[in-house]
Amino acid sequence: MKYTTLLFLSLLSLSFLACKKEEKVNQAEVDKQKILDYAKAHNLSLQAHESGIYYLIEKAGNGTARANIQSLVTVKYTGKLLDGNIFDSSNDQPYSTLLSEVIEGWQIAIPLMQRKEKTLFFIPSGLGYGERGSGSIPANSVLIFEIELLNF
Repeated sequence: MKYTTLLFLSLLSLSFLACKKEEKVNQAEVDKQKILDYAKAHNLSLQAHESGIYYLIEKAGNGTARANIQSLVTVKYTGKLLDGNIFDSSNDQPYSTLLSEVIEGWQIAIPLMQRKEKTLFFIPSGLGYGERGSGSIPANSVLIFEIELLNF
C-alpha cells in the first residue's frame, strides 16, 4: 500500500510538471502572436531569432566582433511595453553594465549586434520578467527595447 501511494504521488507530480511546461509553451505562443500582431499593425518587417526574440536593425553597425556574456557593454536604450508605455530608459545617456547581470533577453539580443548598431528588439515575457513582472511591468509582458550598442 505504501508503494502504491508513493507511485501515485510520483505520477501526480510528473503530471503537474507536464502541465506547467505546457503553460510556458502556451505563453511563448501568446507572446509570439502579440509580437506578430504588433509588427503587422505598425508595418514592421521583423527578423526572428530561434530564442523567440524578434528584431529590426534600424542602423547598421560595424566590425565583426560580438559581445559575449562576460562583456561590459555600453548602450543607450529605451524599454517600453506593447501599449507604448515607457518603463525604462537611459535618457539618451550611455549606460554600462555587465551582460551577465541583465535579463536573459538582453543576454541573447546584444551579442547579435555589432558596435554602433541600433536595433529594435521584441523580447517575449519568458526572456524578460515572466510571470512575476517587475515594478511597472505587468506579468507576462512582451518587452520592446530600442538599443544602440556603443561599445563593449
